[in-house]
Amino acid sequence: MPAKSPAQALLEKADKKANSSSGWFSSSSTKFEEAGDLYQQAANAYKLEKLFKEAGDAFAREAECREKCSETNEAANAWWNAAKAYKRGFPDLAIQALSQTITHLTKGGRFRQAADREKEIGQIYLQEMNDVRKACESFERAAEWYSQEDANATAMACYKDAADLHADLDEYPQAIARYEQVANHSLTSALTKYSVKEYWLRASLCALAMGDPVTAKRNLTKYSNQDNGFSTTREAKFVNYLIEAVEGGDTEQFTGAVVEFDQVTKLDNWKTAMLLKIKKGIQSDDPEGML
Repeated sequence: MPAKSPAQALLEKADKKANSSSGWFSSSSTKFEEAGDLYQQAANAYKLEKLFKEAGDAFAREAECREKCSETNEAANAWWNAAKAYKRGFPDLAIQALSQTITHLTKGGRFRQAADREKEIGQIYLQEMNDVRKACESFERAAEWYSQEDANATAMACYKDAADLHADLDEYPQAIARYEQVANHSLTSALTKYSVKEYWLRASLCALAMGDPVTAKRNLTKYSNQDNGFSTTREAKFVNYLIEAVEGGDTEQFTGAVVEFDQVTKLDNWKTAMLLKIKKGIQSDDPEGML
């Protein structure tokens, strides 16, 4: 019979402790505290063996023991440790563990930490599970909690991520509202003011992707009134060229403007995808198929 690994031995010891009946002189909470400590040791031993699913399971058992003796901070921490182990290949379990962590954190009024964990959930949905809708919801929720806790820079970064995802989901009005919110916040500080042109460019691309050059034009005027320097930026001029091309149904002018802008300011994947959507819109508005 093969020898038990240290982790396995600790896990069995923890199970035995958790399932034992409390003696005359010890309370059940002492029993669960001790079992929790053993589960934590077992989990760390599994991590050494690079058995991350088993480590996550042991941390989850630790968390349940902490809950039984009302150690809510320790329970939140154990669930978070479980999530970190599960992140190594088990994203759905990681999300479940992070959700448990968040429940404890919000009950204890620790919304700043809850926001950090919610943001982590958003990243797992996006990077591991390719679930744009769920990722967007998590970034929105995290942003709200950051705002409540006055962590405004982090809140705005999450709202910006949510805006990008709203646009990926073709929810352009929501995306525009979020970009404008982030831009308005950026205008309040000399340190962040330079970034407004990026958010307004993204909002303008959303308006054009909706096939609505009138709104794009109106918004451009609004942005120029909010920041006098905006109308002279390359971003504002680029949007003007795109509006003209969309209104004129001119794909050549459109492509020319895109190529010229890209030569100086490299277009990222998100902008490239949006510009392709806008171009398709121009082509589908050409019933003669002349383009």
